[in-house]
Amino acid sequence: MKPWLRPADPRREAFWYRRTFRLDGPIPEVARLKVHKAMYGTKVLVNGQPAGENALNFTPGWFEVRPLLKAGENELLIRVGASLAQVPLNLTDGWDFEKSRYIPGIYDSVELFLSGTPHIVNIQTVPAIREPAVRALIEIANGGGTAVRPSLKAVVREWKSRRVVGEGGAVAESLPPGGNGTVELAIPLPGGRLWSPEDPFLYEIEVTTGADSQTARFGLREFTTDPAQGIVRLNGKPYYLRGSNVCIHRFFEDSQRGALPWDRAWVRRLHRSFKENHWNSLRYCIGFPPEFWYDIADEEGILIQDEFPVWYSQAKDGWPGWPAAITAADLAGEYTQWMRERWNHPCGVIWDAQNETSNDIVIRAAIGQVRGLDRSNRPWDNGWGTPESPEDVTEYHPYFASKWGQGREGKSFRLGDKVKLNNAGIPLNGPKNIPPKPPLIINEYAWLWLNRDGSPTTLTAAGYNQMFGPDATADERREFFTRTLAAKTEFWRMRRRCAGILHFCALGYSRADGQTSDHFLDVAGLIYEPKFLKYVRDAFAPVGVGIDFWDEQAKPGETLQVPVQLTNDLEASWSGEVTLRLTRAGRNIWQATKPGQAGPWGTATMEFAVPLPADPGRVMLVAEIAGSDGLPVRSLRDVEIASLSPPPSAK
Repeated sequence: MKPWLRPADPRREAFWYRRTFRLDGPIPEVARLKVHKAMYGTKVLVNGQPAGENALNFTPGWFEVRPLLKAGENELLIRVGASLAQVPLNLTDGWDFEKSRYIPGIYDSVELFLSGTPHIVNIQTVPAIREPAVRALIEIANGGGTAVRPSLKAVVREWKSRRVVGEGGAVAESLPPGGNGTVELAIPLPGGRLWSPEDPFLYEIEVTTGADSQTARFGLREFTTDPAQGIVRLNGKPYYLRGSNVCIHRFFEDSQRGALPWDRAWVRRLHRSFKENHWNSLRYCIGFPPEFWYDIADEEGILIQDEFPVWYSQAKDGWPGWPAAITAADLAGEYTQWMRERWNHPCGVIWDAQNETSNDIVIRAAIGQVRGLDRSNRPWDNGWGTPESPEDVTEYHPYFASKWGQGREGKSFRLGDKVKLNNAGIPLNGPKNIPPKPPLIINEYAWLWLNRDGSPTTLTAAGYNQMFGPDATADERREFFTRTLAAKTEFWRMRRRCAGILHFCALGYSRADGQTSDHFLDVAGLIYEPKFLKYVRDAFAPVGVGIDFWDEQAKPGETLQVPVQLTNDLEASWSGEVTLRLTRAGRNIWQATKPGQAGPWGTATMEFAVPLPADPGRVMLVAEIAGSDGLPVRSLRDVEIASLSPPPSAK
């Protein structure tokens, strides 16, 4: 029994799924059932006979079912455990302190694969963008009763057009009955087209043995790190990650969830809405979505930092700490199954081993055991542990407002004070006791969350109540939240010390007793809160503008020196007019325009001398450019002009 969990409800220890299906004609030599993902513990029976068990919660279970099948109608029964407490102590369980329910069940597809033998077990595609070509590592097995020497043929097609663009073949070594082996093919792709979020062009390889055929989709894509420059590179060029997080297992317990996670049309529209927010990247965190989500990310063009559901932190205040029974070998076994499922997705660019957990003994060792399995050599993220390789990324969660949100700071949250402490642009709140090791990725920040109805979450209620009082409106809180989130995003982008900036979070739950929330008003209709779109979308624009001025008060009649920075995440140079306005109550009271230019992946700063009015009151600085799509991009800062008259004497 896991000591941090309530005992399982004795009234229910399992759920059962039943399905019947027909097989007409002879049963083929190979029949393998795949349960893509299910919690908590899977047992399969076919026609009343056991086919096997799988205790893993986040990776597929494979079951050899041929001896149990019959011609005609067959019955499939799948049993899954009803409680997180039933997960073996040496396996990960998806512990998440901010969830209230751990929902059991099958949460991905179930498939039956029928074929002759020799048959294909797995295909790993390895793009080579400079040739261009694709290498394919093909695992094959012999399920027959005699030795065979398979002859493999492979065809590569453009996924959409179906045009054949490459072919290859090889003869494998002889396989004894029950034996397996690996064949490697290299197929040139003349004129190959690279995959990127801006052009998500896909290919498909089909491999046949004469008795079996399988396909794998891939993109010509290379993702590497450049620690010396502190950046990542996509297809050899600098690439800045802008995006957010999807917490699908939290969304599973959301009241508006319904069948949305399994609705392909909705999931596609969801990812398109993310791209409309100028996001090119996501972190799928604290639980994997169904596999087709990765297919859609491939097709729509979104880079995925794929986080394995490990979050044990340190043992305190109800947190379990690292489960002593989980060894590096146990974790490496789970990582292996995860990698085999994902390594053909061009969207997947970072293997993220865990979240906010410091355990170098187990996790770092497990990464070292498996990283060589990925022939594309993607970088890893070891959460708050030490990077396993100099080529890996390091994650940070600079939650400026955490103490304020919990009522442990003053009444108002002063972003300018936080900027002064972090002005060098090196984020805090990451791996402990090691210096920052670039490339740095911020994949969580905010701590200003509001529920979809505009009410504070449990982590932010104290701060909002101190700042605005109990009678504040949802509109007041939303204005503060979205304006501050936009300013934080601009700050990290302008400092240019981080390879990626992903805010928390794009999709999660919204609960009265929840800790975080997303930004939707209507999640089924994908209707965002309007202020989020008004302010935060601009902060993520590929060519961004930011007012690098953080003082919240000024003197009447003072002339402010205001830097305005351009941040260009694109390969193409940007040039155009940069306008800075001073407004009061929605009216312009001063304006100036200067020419601006930012080179490829570059920045540029212009200084404006801004004369303030002589009378006290609130004014707003508004910087504006025409973005790379021609639409306006704005940055806003409020300044309070303080009265010089002394305060009245206390009576």
